[in-house]
Amino acid sequence: MPSPRNFFWSHATHLLRRCGRQPDGVSSQRSLYSAAPIADLIAPPLGANFWGIGCSRRHRNLPAMENQVKGMMSGGLDVSDLKNANTVGGGVGDTFGEDAATEEQPFTPWARIVASGLELLRDPRYNKGLAFTEVERDRHYLRGLLPPTVISQELQVERILENVRSYQNPLEKYIALMDLQERNERLFYKVLIDHVEELLPIVYTPVVGEACQKYGNIFRRPHGLYISLKDRGHVLELLKNWPEKNVEVIVVTDGERILGLGDLGLNGMGIPIGKLALYTALGGVRPSSTLPIAIDVGTNNEALLKNPFYIGLRQRRTTGQEYDELLHEFMIACKQAYGEKVLIQFEDFANHNAFRLLQKYATTHLVFNDDIQGTAAVALAGLVAALPITGGTLADHKFLFLGAGEAGTGIAEIIALEVSKQGKITVEEARKAIHLVDSKGLVTKSRYESLQEHKRPYAHEHPPAHDLLSAVKVLKPTVLIGTSGKGGTFTKEVLEEVSSYQDKPIIMALSNPTSQSECTAEEAYKYTKGKCIFASGSPFSPVTYEGKTYVIGQSNNCYIFPGMGLGCTISGAIRVHDDMFLAAAEALAKQINEEHLAKNQLYPAFNEIREISAHIGAAVAAKAYELGLATKLPQPKDLFAYAKSCMYSPNYRQYRKSLLPGATVPRPRL
Repeated sequence: MPSPRNFFWSHATHLLRRCGRQPDGVSSQRSLYSAAPIADLIAPPLGANFWGIGCSRRHRNLPAMENQVKGMMSGGLDVSDLKNANTVGGGVGDTFGEDAATEEQPFTPWARIVASGLELLRDPRYNKGLAFTEVERDRHYLRGLLPPTVISQELQVERILENVRSYQNPLEKYIALMDLQERNERLFYKVLIDHVEELLPIVYTPVVGEACQKYGNIFRRPHGLYISLKDRGHVLELLKNWPEKNVEVIVVTDGERILGLGDLGLNGMGIPIGKLALYTALGGVRPSSTLPIAIDVGTNNEALLKNPFYIGLRQRRTTGQEYDELLHEFMIACKQAYGEKVLIQFEDFANHNAFRLLQKYATTHLVFNDDIQGTAAVALAGLVAALPITGGTLADHKFLFLGAGEAGTGIAEIIALEVSKQGKITVEEARKAIHLVDSKGLVTKSRYESLQEHKRPYAHEHPPAHDLLSAVKVLKPTVLIGTSGKGGTFTKEVLEEVSSYQDKPIIMALSNPTSQSECTAEEAYKYTKGKCIFASGSPFSPVTYEGKTYVIGQSNNCYIFPGMGLGCTISGAIRVHDDMFLAAAEALAKQINEEHLAKNQLYPAFNEIREISAHIGAAVAAKAYELGLATKLPQPKDLFAYAKSCMYSPNYRQYRKSLLPGATVPRPRL
């Protein structure tokens, strides 16, 4: 009877021929590995997609070999035995059984060969550090490469937190967490999920703003794809260079309007990276199905162009036809590479591009702009949540915005949509209660010809008002919303004026980072004498005024976009409809209870965020099915339970002990 080693050799050679490859010149088992990935040769039966790796199309269906290899597998239920019809992690084909199995079932850490030794330790997807068990250390040739102690993932979390907390500088904390993500992916998400309230301001706003400003200085390892003007005509090839082929969520920026910090060029890559980390941590979208992308068309930031550490093109920002052609090539390439259902989130594009790109591609791609639609949905949720405190309906309020850019007009439009839906009036009528103040004053009919297209629907017949205070005195709004990106613009005079005629004014200072907030929470309660209902875009500590403590709800897009991504992927949506954002906002508002309202808290705590994302994902998916935009049929009976079941778990997995009877994982090449 042949030995397992010789049997493996003959069987692998046979599979090479079946895959259309000639083993000519293969003189040993070692050189066989270079002729074909071992995953092609002895892969367990994980479905047609897996058999397609490295084989021609005509050889992808190999049931005979599947049965033969399966028969050689060691006994017991294995992840490869699971049916993978309803995929997890947002609907991505779970090729390696990474998430399809329960955490107790073993799976194999595949790279191009079975990962072992230093390769395993250096792969952030599979590295567990000191949490590798004794058996795993034996089977994967880790003896001597690790200290002898074995610790739990929970203890690793405690150690990471202790190290992060030891840094005084927030940027140092950010760097420490990003380094963790690059060496141990599951531990990074475990830390972030279990301590989201503490770490969210570090991974995203406000600290990510400073990280973007200094991105060239702290750059360590490329994360995501960088597409520049030099790559025109080859964008599809760049997408094919990305190692993960089942991408379902892309966040893309051109870096022209990063938070409230302006044009940061390619340094803006910190935003897509941070956003997608939150898609996974908060929305449960599997990290292997996400792709951060920065499009480099230059920058008009002179300081960056002179900075020797800047990582982008050293040229002025390209506009016009050349810009549009690169963006169009990118959008077409995304569909070609990842299909009709890849979700593309536009992030931090400047106003003049954001609106037209969204309008251009909304009917042909699965796209949304988080600065316009995500910000709008989370703000609407806060307004709806405040109604039990103020009384009445949205139609009873008058809204005044400071800031008429993407965020301001996006919020204004979703308010108009919701008011028209509830009051059964036209959107045009609903807009009459919404007013905008931009850098030139109140947006009025007299300025109509000079206004940008997105401001014109809110140009009403009013006398000119050249500043916010004048507009407040004339219009007497009951809701004041700041999206200006300029700190301190809700002055003492403005806040006192709003509270002089309104018992419970709603004040939303939504600009971030914290330095750009229109006012602080303390200022809002102090100058309105405790009357206001306050929410902010950046985090603020609770405020105590005249013996009563108010918890500050953060109107953060993190409540919406992870659930939106989850809902789109689990339903297989092919387009994003405005009603899906309305559904997301309503689902978020429903999470506010009497306990929250007693503290004027318009948004739930972030430690509840994964449960909230599941509710939002279910609501978005339900609306996609209702509108006929969902492709994953039949519709699950319980969408909330299904959404929760699809969410990524960061807990460590047990690695399979062996592949064939008597065989071990191949020893790493020296």
